[in-house]
Amino acid sequence: MLGYLKRLVTTGAAYQFGDILAKGLALLTLPLYTHHLNPEAYGAAETLLTAVILSSILLRVGVGEAFIRFYFDDADPERRERIARTATATVAWTTTLAAIVALVFAGDLSRLLLNFRDPLLFDCAVLGLWAFTNLEMAYAQLRVDERARAYIVASGANVGMTVAFTVALVVFAGQGARGLLLGNFGASALVVLGLWCVLRRRFSLRVRRADLGAMLRFGLPTVPADASVYALQVADRFYLFRAYSHTSAGLYAVAIKLATVVFVAVRGFQYAWPPLAYSIESDEEAGRLYALVTTYYALATGVVVCGVALLGRWMVRLLAAHRYLDAYRALPWLALGWALYGLYLVFVAIAGRARVTSRNFPAAAAGLAVNVLLLLLLVPASGANLGIAGAGVALCGAYAAMLAVMYVLTRGLFRVGFEWLRLGQLTAILAGVAVSGELLLATHGAVGFATRLAWLALAPVLLVLTRFFRPHELSGARTLVADGRRRVAAFRAGHGDVEAYAEDPLRDL
Repeated sequence: MLGYLKRLVTTGAAYQFGDILAKGLALLTLPLYTHHLNPEAYGAAETLLTAVILSSILLRVGVGEAFIRFYFDDADPERRERIARTATATVAWTTTLAAIVALVFAGDLSRLLLNFRDPLLFDCAVLGLWAFTNLEMAYAQLRVDERARAYIVASGANVGMTVAFTVALVVFAGQGARGLLLGNFGASALVVLGLWCVLRRRFSLRVRRADLGAMLRFGLPTVPADASVYALQVADRFYLFRAYSHTSAGLYAVAIKLATVVFVAVRGFQYAWPPLAYSIESDEEAGRLYALVTTYYALATGVVVCGVALLGRWMVRLLAAHRYLDAYRALPWLALGWALYGLYLVFVAIAGRARVTSRNFPAAAAGLAVNVLLLLLLVPASGANLGIAGAGVALCGAYAAMLAVMYVLTRGLFRVGFEWLRLGQLTAILAGVAVSGELLLATHGAVGFATRLAWLALAPVLLVLTRFFRPHELSGARTLVADGRRRVAAFRAGHGDVEAYAEDPLRDL
């Protein structure tokens, strides 16, 4: 088990590099952007960004998910390359045709989404639709081979160009929301073209009907579920922007940016987990690993969510303009929502392993329905409500419902002995620390920050005192830390890299 966990951490860390760098720089530049964009403009840009990602799920028609699953069904390199070429060609065609149609109707579509007409702003989003979708497909090809170094270089280049383009367009050219979108997606388009050159053996515009048919049979049932899950994630943003207020949508968008501290962990897990989960041949061994990964994931993200709940006010004061201060109200709930989404990915792997992907949709649809209902109850368009905090609570409630339904639908596929007692112990301790700290401690000033930081340190102490950690886990953790130090030293010396270690996860056992 330790070998698999090392592999998950190693590849996950590599895939997190781009997100950590991107989100880290986004947080550092957030004061700059919030100074030059008012909440209304920031909310409009974020609304179009979410529309791009939702449309991207539909345009991939499930071939990205099918490609990752089918890649491990056959070790023949030629067959793998043929599947990769078909998947790449399919996505290239669907995105190009959709982009042409969207450009023709840009004015009307902008009014539909934003409630005002701005075809140039929408054109920037159309570029993003093409670039983001094809970039996800190219990144998937790097992930299946665990080409961590190439992934790091590509994502690093994307981040660097994005920051340079966005600062130039927003700060110096004064392009506002248009500059924010164009800077992001212009860089991604260049990286797509570069990766197509690097992966030219796997790039084609020819679609093989037999391979596409097999991938669609597997992947299409995942599209409604994936779209519903993402719609669940963004329904609150659209609702706030269209039905509540543009200013609240801007504040909520900043809170989402600050919840990045959890998002990067979830994204790394999302990219590293499926290749590992599908590569284990034994169902019994996979079941044990799934249970252990669930516990460790809950521990890692839970501690971060606890920290965000206690220190969120200072994060907003440090990283956003003063007019965005109220964003802290939604921050803890958004961080918790992202953590719950990562748990959902465990059940997605269970369904994918059993090739029963149709079971994802009922859970996602249930979550979306709960989200909409809670939004209407907690954040009505008029009258007393919880504002952006209510939107965050609705998101968490939706994920909880989705997890419950997914568990019921997948528990019969194969046995996973989840560690319910330890998960309950972990939840009780972290929730107790977060809630008690919020109720008892100061909410501003250096003293408030220091006492809350000290209060956060209670969480690991209580976990140790209540014997949450088992002796062999503490020993394994020390081994992982020592191994990590060796990898860093080797990487700096130029004698190895993360890819070399990822190839043999059992080398140190």
